[in-house]
Amino acid sequence: NRLKHIQSKQSHTVALRIIREGRIGYGVSTNPEDIQGLIDMAVTTAEFGMPAVFELPSLTAYPQVDTYDSAVMSVSLEEMVKLGEKLIATVREHTPDIVCEAEVTKKTISVSIINSRKGQADYTKSIFNLGISGTLVSENDMLFVGEGESRCHPILETKTITDTVINHLNWAKNQASLPSQSLPVIFTPNGVASTLMAPLMAAFNGKLVLEGASPIANKLGEQIFSQDLWLSDDTTIPYHPRSRPCDDEGVASRRTPLIEAGTIANFLYDLRTASLAGTESTGNGSRHGGGLPNPSPGTFIIQAANTTFDDMISNMKKGLVIEYLMGASQGNILGGDFSGNVLLGYKVENGRIVGRVKDTMVSGNVYQVLKDITAIGNDAKWVGDFLNTPSLYCPSLSVASKG
Repeated sequence: NRLKHIQSKQSHTVALRIIREGRIGYGVSTNPEDIQGLIDMAVTTAEFGMPAVFELPSLTAYPQVDTYDSAVMSVSLEEMVKLGEKLIATVREHTPDIVCEAEVTKKTISVSIINSRKGQADYTKSIFNLGISGTLVSENDMLFVGEGESRCHPILETKTITDTVINHLNWAKNQASLPSQSLPVIFTPNGVASTLMAPLMAAFNGKLVLEGASPIANKLGEQIFSQDLWLSDDTTIPYHPRSRPCDDEGVASRRTPLIEAGTIANFLYDLRTASLAGTESTGNGSRHGGGLPNPSPGTFIIQAANTTFDDMISNMKKGLVIEYLMGASQGNILGGDFSGNVLLGYKVENGRIVGRVKDTMVSGNVYQVLKDITAIGNDAKWVGDFLNTPSLYCPSLSVASKG
């Protein structure tokens, strides 16, 4: 509930990828002066590297993608502290006993890519993050709530975040129990992110598709989801933290449709996996920690529909709202199976939320859930910086509860 930590840091990573005698060599360093060491590392690893089955991109025209706002770095340290204090004060004014942790961060990232085929790209990105989490402890209970935003612009208004947290605190004032049976479930945007996204991101990864590990590897052009479901990957959204003019291999960014009216439309590829698949890169080659590029999602966007969250609730006689599922990714991700404890969720009875559930688990399969969608919400929102999604209404999910 008080200012605890202020940190400023800077890092510099240089990575070199070479093709030597038909094989890929690689080196990475945090010392930009050690050029010879970087070269020696790349030459040495090329002896054992994977075969190079692709060509590096030549000089390319990139889309105009706005990712930098100088106003981000103009926000003073004092203003950042006040934002954090305001977040905590507003939530604690509603619930004095809650213990809060707020975080306010700003950063800039500069990227420069160049290759021996005259390909070159340079861009700078600004990111501002604002968030709060809270824990409310009573004699036999712990309640966790939280919310945050991430943008390329400064975030100087806290009301949207605190209103969301206070709304959850109001819903959670009473406790309720559910029977152990199959029940209709509404996944809020945070619920979609914590339950359904890890299997989907793996399924559309071109590397796993090539290896045959993805359950939709041979389903291109087939309808396996609800015809109301549309999903795309887009790294060209202006001023979004994951947007960029090109990927980490210098391939132009784009919007890639993945699911269109329930039909599998594309997979996500980098240069290497695209070449092996006999197609072109989708601009999803990403280096994580300076490592070799691999296909990775940019920003997943699930298209909103026209059903309100209140309409979904009013349609339920008895059901469950999932805001956060803990441990969902511990199941068989590649098969789409999930099972986890409802860390934050609510019982719906006769068309209204009556209280928070405890000691409740749900299990199911992502592909079945997304095939049998009853309704898609009109309440799309950003969850972190990787997903924009509305609420999703599932007609039946296995629920197990001590209650």
